[in-house]
Amino acid sequence: MSSSIQDAFKAIADPTRREILRLLRSEEMTAGDLADRFDMSKPSMSHHFAVLKAAELITSRRDGQTIWYGLNTSVVEDLLAWAVELARGPDKPSPKEKA
Repeated sequence: MSSSIQDAFKAIADPTRREILRLLRSEEMTAGDLADRFDMSKPSMSHHFAVLKAAELITSRRDGQTIWYGLNTSVVEDLLAWAVELARGPDKPSPKEKA
């Protein structure tokens, strides 16, 4: 398993970070909008954002004083592909092998 997938699993081990990802699945949100959804300090929220960014699960962009976060779907897709491969097991051919 690659290092980026391991980092992603470590990041999603925390329920707060999973909720942040859930909130970002449909649209970008500002750091403030995300922080308003949780009962924790801004430094704690910043830590969660940093862990998610380090795992490349979210993207960020600055617009003046505002930071916008979005879901990085390519890493999420890698996680899902790994999970599907694991669930397939050793006896089942991959879709590419069937063709």
